[in-house]
Amino acid sequence: MERHIVALGGGEFSTDDNTLLDDFVLSLAGRKRPRTCFLPTAQGDSPDYVVDFYEAFRERSEPSHLKLFGRPRRDIRDFLLAQDVIYVGGGNTANMLVIWHVHGVDSVLREAWEGGIVLAGISAGSICWFEAGVTDSFGEELASLRCLGFLRGSNCPHYDTESARRPTYRRLVGSGELPPGLAADDGVGLHFVGTELAEAVSSRPAGRAFRVDGDDETPLPVRYLG
Repeated sequence: MERHIVALGGGEFSTDDNTLLDDFVLSLAGRKRPRTCFLPTAQGDSPDYVVDFYEAFRERSEPSHLKLFGRPRRDIRDFLLAQDVIYVGGGNTANMLVIWHVHGVDSVLREAWEGGIVLAGISAGSICWFEAGVTDSFGEELASLRCLGFLRGSNCPHYDTESARRPTYRRLVGSGELPPGLAADDGVGLHFVGTELAEAVSSRPAGRAFRVDGDDETPLPVRYLG
């Protein structure tokens, strides 16, 4: 069973009218209208965020969402494993990972991935798949965070739009606090097949991605989807 993860650097459905990246994610499911579940955990199940998701995806898929605040549904595993795509929203990554663990969502996501369900996400939904990432979960100062570890190495989103991201990520990797990894601009997706990076794709002509290892920052080829 082919496994797919798409880690999106930024510029998602709720902030960007450009749908190229989301179209790319949906195409990996191999269905005309894939069942697509949104996990808005990192923003506390924000109702506005959920509405944005439905408005963006209802014409192209069969959207649903998983709410974990309040009283969550009892059939979480069956519900998630019935999807074709699971899309994780941005927000507070540290809080999201703790809540997932309490409800067993982290282990179900691994099961979904191993069963061929496409996993994707933006910002918090990007770094969560890696061993670690750089996050603003603890306040204004960026910090390292251990994550799910489905993919080797570390990850940094928003590489071009948040001025502190690039120098902080390079410093954390250079010091050994984070393992070497991949960084992506807003509008860029890192597409993994299995645990290997297949390609970087972009909804913007100038979108960039980098491999960061110690003091070295190596640009990666990026395919424009337009």
